Amino acid sequence: MKLVWSPETASDAYIDTVKLCKSFKESGVAEFLSATAAGWNAKLIVETWSRGDQIATSVGLAVAATHTCGRHVCIVPDEVSKLEYMSAMRGFATTEVVVVGESIENTVEEYSGVDFLVVNSKRRDFVKTLRFAKLSNKGAVLVCKNATQRAISGFKWHDVLKGGTRVVRSVFLPVGSGLDIVHVGATGGNTRKLPSRWIRHVDHLSGEEHLFRR
Repeated sequence: MKLVWSPETASDAYIDTVKLCKSFKESGVAEFLSATAAGWNAKLIVETWSRGDQIATSVGLAVAATHTCGRHVCIVPDEVSKLEYMSAMRGFATTEVVVVGESIENTVEEYSGVDFLVVNSKRRDFVKTLRFAKLSNKGAVLVCKNATQRAISGFKWHDVLKGGTRVVRSVFLPVGSGLDIVHVGATGGNTRKLPSRWIRHVDHLSGEEHLFRR
């Protein structure tokens, strides 16, 4: 299996997020991430949040989860952040708020099959969050917010992701304070490359014979 893009679902999530985020000023980050998560039909959306962070992105991800009938989980550092977050997100029943336990890696590992993960590059533990996330075997999309303000220099996706993880594509977008995004390919299944073969096709109208290599 692999992620399949749905432009209709992406458009619907984008429009709904625009309506809900009129009062926020986050340079289109919420709308973009909402459309992306919904378009990829993400069933398990996970993000990290702490006091002082913008709430618009969370609103957008909650909207996306509604359109995909999925789960939206937010990991916060402490109880104070949890209360503030829940107050700001009141009305979004799809959102689950989790407080970091003994370590961020243990908390992240509790969620298996993550399709869409959003972390804040300004947080010190963002690399651990990416590294220990249990991604879906059908592929996943990982996003670093505030990438232009990243505290750790020399960041490279291949250094963070687990060995054997296949990077389909990565891109940096100048949206908000920068979005560094990577699409991770599906794992498992039959990955054996089939040998190529010649296919003969005869045009019944012209009588011409064509050979195609597959």
